[in-house]
Amino acid sequence: MVAAFAAAKVNLYLHVIGRRADGYHLLDSLIAFADIGDLLTAEPSPTLSLEISGPEAAGLAAAGDDNLVLRAARLLADYTGTTLGAALHLEKNLPVAAGIGGGSSDAAAALRALVALWRVSIGEEAIYGLGARLGADLPACLHAHAVWVGGIGERIDPAGDLPQAGILLASPRRELPTAAVFAARSGPFGEAGRFAPMPEDVFGLSRALMSRRNDLTDAAIGLVPEIGAVLARLAQLPGALLARMSGSGAGCYALFPDRRAAEQGRAALAAAEPRWWCAAGSLVAGKLPCG
Repeated sequence: MVAAFAAAKVNLYLHVIGRRADGYHLLDSLIAFADIGDLLTAEPSPTLSLEISGPEAAGLAAAGDDNLVLRAARLLADYTGTTLGAALHLEKNLPVAAGIGGGSSDAAAALRALVALWRVSIGEEAIYGLGARLGADLPACLHAHAVWVGGIGERIDPAGDLPQAGILLASPRRELPTAAVFAARSGPFGEAGRFAPMPEDVFGLSRALMSRRNDLTDAAIGLVPEIGAVLARLAQLPGALLARMSGSGAGCYALFPDRRAAEQGRAALAAAEPRWWCAAGSLVAGKLPCG
């Protein structure tokens, strides 16, 4: 059996800096990962199958065979020509369509696990190309390390190791399709916000991010007003250094000095808003384990 962790993806900031002639928006973002996520396992099998369990499994029921994990598996099999199958199991802990990369990270985990299980040879450029065919966040999730993202998501540059930090993720459990948020966005385009060097501690990182933003926040709140309530709650938690929306979904994050402070924040948030989804952990400072 091969196991791969599908970490939550967090856009620490996200600037929309332009739009291509084909309608796709150009982005500038710092993507990080948290040690909060889903777990995918793959075992040898004559056929390809997927079983989903976990607290957020119901959110994927409607996807059926169009689930990103199965799409990734079929894409890899077609590309490599393998006739092998796999019994895949996904423990789903992240809510769907929340802007924290649940589906993309799951698909990236499937690609990593199946390359190992099937022992197929595929170069880095090729697997990144397969990932890009599944979604704009896949290349970053395959990289499994903090990255600067440009273009429409396909341009990936390593951001170096992040400082140790606690993080709290929260969602009002309202799905928010990416296309709807981009369609609702208005106003001028922003500018790139990359900074160097990477701050040495969470306080420096929070200060650097204070002058950055998520350019999709106003559009998202217009579609799902509860996002504004989530951000307000996070910002008011004791020890919270920064609260932002992540990506284009309803998921938000807050940075804390350490994991313990984030877990205390989660307990307070869960008590105040029991219907919301929330989870606490740490930012992944280095590279994620790939299996």
